[in-house]
Amino acid sequence: MEKLMTLTMGRREFLRGAVLLVGGVATSGDLAVPAGAADGSAPAQIRVYSTEKGNHVMTQTVVKTKEEWKKALTPEQYHILREKGTERAFSGKYDKNHEHGIYRCAGCGLDLYRSEGKYDSGTGWPSFTAPIAPENVSTRPDNSFFSQRTEVLCPRCGGHLGHVFDGGPKPTGKRYCMNSAALQFVATAK
Repeated sequence: MEKLMTLTMGRREFLRGAVLLVGGVATSGDLAVPAGAADGSAPAQIRVYSTEKGNHVMTQTVVKTKEEWKKALTPEQYHILREKGTERAFSGKYDKNHEHGIYRCAGCGLDLYRSEGKYDSGTGWPSFTAPIAPENVSTRPDNSFFSQRTEVLCPRCGGHLGHVFDGGPKPTGKRYCMNSAALQFVATAK
């Protein structure tokens, strides 16, 4: 059946038809982004960690049209979050930020990273050892530009945040390399 669908439908239509809903998350192969954020349908409920509440909460995915996203974001934010762009190394406002606080998604405000997990990787992008909670980011393979990487997305709005690589410091050994324009920093007391 899939072969027939591939032959008779364009790639976009096939991928749209291949999306399965599993517990409020749209999955297609290794893709794991929230239903609604992934396919533009109605919002879905997802479970994430809230630093304000100090525990996990249920929230709705954010679903907007292309025009609504363009109104809500700067051109650079739109390019990065919605078109999978990348800012130039060492150009982002959070690369050298050393304040105490929380980094949130610039698209929907979801808590993503704590300043305690941020470190200077020397790459020119803000880098973190781990997200606030595993549920607060989604990942999927990215084989663009003739390389194999792992893309990091916001699970609430589906926005492209950056990539995660091995070779980071302990305890995780990971380097979550994010675009500053995809983030919003909120200072907090120590």
